[in-house]
Amino acid sequence: MRISVFGLGYVGCVSAACLASMGHQVVGVDVNPAKVDLINDGHAPIVEERIGELVAEAVEGGALCATTDAARAVRNSEVSLVCVGTPSAPNGSLSTTYLERVAEQIGRSLAPGHVVVFRSTMLPGTCADLLVPILELSSGLRAGVDFGVAVNPEFLREGTSVRDFFAPPKTVIGESDEAAGDAVAALYEGLPGDVFRVPIPVAEMSKYVDNAFHAVKIGFANELGAICQAMGLDSHRVMDVFLADRKLNISPAYLRPGFAFGGSCLPKDLRGLVYAARKADVSVPLLSHVLPANEAHLQRAFDLVTASGRRRIGLFGLSFKPGTDDLRESPLVELAERLLGKGYDLRIYDANVTLSRLVGANRAYIAERLPHLGELLGDSVDEVLRHAEVCVIGCADPTVLDALSRAGDRRIVDLVRVPDAEAQRGRRDYTGIAW
Repeated sequence: MRISVFGLGYVGCVSAACLASMGHQVVGVDVNPAKVDLINDGHAPIVEERIGELVAEAVEGGALCATTDAARAVRNSEVSLVCVGTPSAPNGSLSTTYLERVAEQIGRSLAPGHVVVFRSTMLPGTCADLLVPILELSSGLRAGVDFGVAVNPEFLREGTSVRDFFAPPKTVIGESDEAAGDAVAALYEGLPGDVFRVPIPVAEMSKYVDNAFHAVKIGFANELGAICQAMGLDSHRVMDVFLADRKLNISPAYLRPGFAFGGSCLPKDLRGLVYAARKADVSVPLLSHVLPANEAHLQRAFDLVTASGRRRIGLFGLSFKPGTDDLRESPLVELAERLLGKGYDLRIYDANVTLSRLVGANRAYIAERLPHLGELLGDSVDEVLRHAEVCVIGCADPTVLDALSRAGDRRIVDLVRVPDAEAQRGRRDYTGIAW
């Protein structure tokens, strides 16, 4: 394909050189004539493993050149990749100045059938609300009809970006239409990894999710290292044990948005670890804020339940984890307490939590924390459903899911993501806590 690449920094230079090495005809575009001259002389404007030889080979073979003439580059290409920077403004917001400038330049030379692909990191809504209108206004054409638009975030690490390009962890394509997505997918044909073709805002968000998690992982490891050092432990020996667990630790486990966590282990052990760090004079701001973050999510659920102003609440689920009757530090118990404290008329159903089956610690826990639970517990799903104006789904029990089909105009607050949540999201009386 004939490709124009706007911005010849790390992402643009690597993308241009690698695509040229795959057989595409690439022209790089940059406002800096020094970068343009370097590439045309067969030299890379950045320092990166293998990039020098890739640029030299592509230029010598005629597959890569560079220019400051944006209009000519667009007219002589089928696809334009936008790789300009999106630096932080002083207040932390995203600066879109370069994106806007390039979108206008491309739009002025845009022809029907062209595909504009944004590789720059940008927040959800930037493409549809800001860049597409600029492209349409400056071109007089319509996105998704006359020309295609896609968001194709890069997952390149400086120092290994060439290797990452040819062996990506995944390829994400947010597309305005199927033809635009097909054109982007064709650019990377033959490369390994899963390909995700998704709505444009999902593609925009995917890069932020990755980088936020990477930052959290680094902060987590460093705080644990500081605690280990204060206790006289070798943190790398400790983390070797941690990393060996591929079932729960290094895995998809616990990474699906849902309700707050609770139970007999996580809150208790987090408090203990933070206390030990404080006792050792070790600052652990990340770990110290995990429980407050969990509390904020629980408050988010309370706000969703009470937002409609309806007073009769049906809570389906009470234990901290499906399939158990364990109520210790259950976020659903905490939610029930808050609703009762604010005077809401509450009824609860949990197939695993009935007074006749509870013994020992759980019976004592109820007596201490929810002394009126006997009056609140319903014997059946239908009993609680008949009472409720608002149904709070805190478990995925089959009888509860079946009852949703009979919910009528009751307000549904989903804390577990029911199987048909995606279809339910379109209903005015349905709210998911994090979707």
